[in-house]
Amino acid sequence: MLYVLRILLMGVHFILAGLLGLLLGLCRPFNPDNSRLCARFYSLPALCLLRLKLKTDVRPLLEHQRSCVIIANHQSNFDLYVLGRVVPERTVSIGKKSLKWVPFFGQLYWLAGNVLIDRSNAVAAKRAMLTTTETLRNRDTSIWVFPEGTRNLGRGLLPFKKGAFQMAITAGVPIIPVCVSNYSKAMRLNRWNSGRILIRSLPAIPTAGLSLDDMPALMERCQQAMSECISSMDKELASA
Repeated sequence: MLYVLRILLMGVHFILAGLLGLLLGLCRPFNPDNSRLCARFYSLPALCLLRLKLKTDVRPLLEHQRSCVIIANHQSNFDLYVLGRVVPERTVSIGKKSLKWVPFFGQLYWLAGNVLIDRSNAVAAKRAMLTTTETLRNRDTSIWVFPEGTRNLGRGLLPFKKGAFQMAITAGVPIIPVCVSNYSKAMRLNRWNSGRILIRSLPAIPTAGLSLDDMPALMERCQQAMSECISSMDKELASA
C-alpha cells in the first residue's frame, strides 16, 4: 500500500515540478543556472516523499569555480531525484534528443539550456559536441555527463564512452567525478524509510596539456577512481 501511495504522489510531484520548471524556463529561457534550480524542484520534495536519507560530501564539486566536465555513475531514473540535490551553479547536461518529447520534463529540460543530442545522426551529434566544447571554453558553464551512456541498474560501472573526456581535453578543463553508492537494488519503497545513499565528489582531474592520445589513460584513471569510491561507500553503508 505504501509503495502504491508513493508512486502516485511521485507522479503528481513530477507533473508539478515540471510545470514549475517550465514557468522558470519561460521566464528566463536557456539561462545556464536553470538546470540547477529545476534539479532542486525535482529532488528536494522527492527525497522527502521517498524518505531517502542522503549524505553528501561534494566539497570539490561545489568549491570549484571554473568550467569543468562533471561525470557521474548512472543507475536508474531516480538519479534525477538523488543527484538533483548536488547539481552546482551554471551546470547543464547532455541528454538524448528523445527527452524533448517527455511531457513537462522534456520541454523544461530544453528551456533549461541542456544539450540534446541525436545519437542516430553522427553529424548532428558531432555538431552538438562542438557546441558544448565552446560552452566550456567561453561561457563559464560546466557540463554534467553520464559517461556510461545508459543506466547500469546498480550492477557496477559500465564501460565509459569517449564523449565527456574528448570534450574536457579539447576544452582544456578539468574533470570532476561524482560517485553515488549503489542504491537502485537496495531501495525499498514499501518501507517507511526507503534507504540510505552516499554521494561523494572526487578532486578535480586536470586535462591541461593532454591530447586525445592520452584519452584512454584518462578514461581508465577516472573509471578506476570512481569504482574504488563507490565500493568504499557501499562497504560503509553495509557496516553501518
